[in-house]
Amino acid sequence: MTRPFPFRAAHRLDLDPEFRDLRRTDPLLRVELPYGGDGWLAIGHETVRAILGDPRFSRAAVLGADVPRPQPVIARAKTILTMDPPEHTRLRRLAARAFTSRRMDEFRPRVQAIVDDLLDRLIDAGPPAELIEGLALPLPITVICELLGVPFEDRNRFRAWSERVVSITAYPAEEIEAAGAALKAYLAELVDVRRVEPTDDLLGVLAQVDHEGAELERDELVNFGVTLLVAGHESTANQIGNFAHTLLTRADQRELLLADPGLVPSAVEEMLRYVPIQTSAGGPRVALEDIRIGDVLVRKGETVLPQLASANRDELVFDDPERLDVTRGRNPHLAFGHGVHFCIAAQLARIELQVAIGTLLRRLPTVRLAVPEEELPWKTGMLVRGLRALPVTW
Repeated sequence: MTRPFPFRAAHRLDLDPEFRDLRRTDPLLRVELPYGGDGWLAIGHETVRAILGDPRFSRAAVLGADVPRPQPVIARAKTILTMDPPEHTRLRRLAARAFTSRRMDEFRPRVQAIVDDLLDRLIDAGPPAELIEGLALPLPITVICELLGVPFEDRNRFRAWSERVVSITAYPAEEIEAAGAALKAYLAELVDVRRVEPTDDLLGVLAQVDHEGAELERDELVNFGVTLLVAGHESTANQIGNFAHTLLTRADQRELLLADPGLVPSAVEEMLRYVPIQTSAGGPRVALEDIRIGDVLVRKGETVLPQLASANRDELVFDDPERLDVTRGRNPHLAFGHGVHFCIAAQLARIELQVAIGTLLRRLPTVRLAVPEEELPWKTGMLVRGLRALPVTW
């Protein structure tokens, strides 16, 4: 039986309870997506992980094709997210030089300084305060601007474009496409300058020939910059707000972190597992040949979409998966994906989340919601979940 998907509209940070029952019987089920027709939805951890790690499921095959998908706009741009090896391997190898664990760890003090400055302003202004505009948004925007070399004074321009790029129904399809084109044109101007005037920021480094003689083509670099600019602040900004909300509404977990700040890294991993960021499903993949996944035969040319949030609640992998536990030890979540498309900036996102949440609790241990929870405004019609505002007091 083919079922319409999403089963129901995403509500705040709630994960559709239907996944829990379906995982036991249909870890890979047939669904009808809002755009492009029928496909397969992977919801079990083992199934999702297998699909993400199998090169026979192609991301490049979705380009220019009307494949089943959750959003109205058809993917057309060749980016690091829509490439297969060996093209993807070459681009990833060049880009990964900027995201080594060592380089990211060296950037941690800068992240700490940004968070401290933002909280200084909030504290000086006195309660109440608004955490989305005061912390969750400006932190990742500042970080990605500094890393890429994007002028900070342009942040409001690309914020508006970025919000439309990750829209499903919040904006018309033509407005979503126009925003993507504007963002690409903006990055192209920056790249062209760096081709002739080298800088030590990420765009400047990648615009130059590397030590092995490999070079990123102009469109590759522009599209990579667009991907980082959008993904580098949209997901992290929303999750900072989502994680803060999660702790502010779960006093027992917040008290554990206040008593033992050393739990912050495990708490971030647990919230990455527990708090869904997507409103629908992950990027579609097309089978390049007939592939058997468990009891299901996926035919060549059929589309599969991984549902990471459901996989992260799989009771076959996680003990008591419906419970948030900041002390959880083993935690093989798939929040950053798996395989060749594992998030290249995962370490940076972890640092931002750890520093933001840890510093907020350390400096404002009595922080609490300033309005009833049911009055909090949530985004709708977007690919990602998040709050439009999070008023707090202390």
